[in-house]
Amino acid sequence: MSHWVLGFLIALSVGLTGIGGGSFTVPALLLIVGLPAGEAVGTTFVFAGVLRLIAAPFYLATKQVHSHYFRLLLLGAVPGLVLGMVALRVVARQGSNPVVIIVLGVLLTLSSSVTFVPRAQVPGFARKNPHWLPWLAFPIGLESGFSSAGAGALGTVLLLNYSEMTPAQVVGTDLSFGLVLAAIGGVVHWTFGSISARVLAQLLLGGVPGVILGCIFAHKVPAQKLKTVVALIAICAGLQLVWSGARALGAKDSPNAARFASSSRTVRP
Repeated sequence: MSHWVLGFLIALSVGLTGIGGGSFTVPALLLIVGLPAGEAVGTTFVFAGVLRLIAAPFYLATKQVHSHYFRLLLLGAVPGLVLGMVALRVVARQGSNPVVIIVLGVLLTLSSSVTFVPRAQVPGFARKNPHWLPWLAFPIGLESGFSSAGAGALGTVLLLNYSEMTPAQVVGTDLSFGLVLAAIGGVVHWTFGSISARVLAQLLLGGVPGVILGCIFAHKVPAQKLKTVVALIAICAGLQLVWSGARALGAKDSPNAARFASSSRTVRP
């Protein structure tokens, strides 16, 4: 599949539902394009940031962003984001690429699975307990920093279940929230040099028209059904990452095991 087609399909999902940027792009860059884990996450941060930068004005223009909740979410998510990026950097430096892929797969699978968790809705929670929002946003930032995913899926679930906002306000607020996280993460990864400029350019070639088209038709598509499809595909991609990482880890360890067995036979009387 051409990279621009991949970018178009992912961006279309982001424009229609507000989710899918990290959940789709990371596994696609790992499994289809073949980028290293750190580079895949860094490229995804910039790509998702550009998509949200284009999509957010559609919701800002109609005043579908809750500024108070937006600030509270960032207060907790930004420290988590920084911590997640540091953790990714440390693990990637140690050369444990299969381990990183397995962790990314687990995080993507779990964050996408929340779509199917029965809602224990408490619509007045955020209004009555605003001081809890930063604490609830911290793990979202942590996951986003490590995998570039979570800001869309987890942020949407949090706001849908624990605030009084309408679905349109939830998508608008979460898009703006994810935009800031993607901007910070993109700058940090660009500084680290963990971004594939060639792949990013090709993704954006299809992504820019895709996200605009998605935003235009967002009100004409059954968003909940589409989110379910997006979540199912993301879960499958996450499980595929876990499988690929486990196989790579097994192949990496097998030569060591063979050498150990050989040395054991040598010293045996």
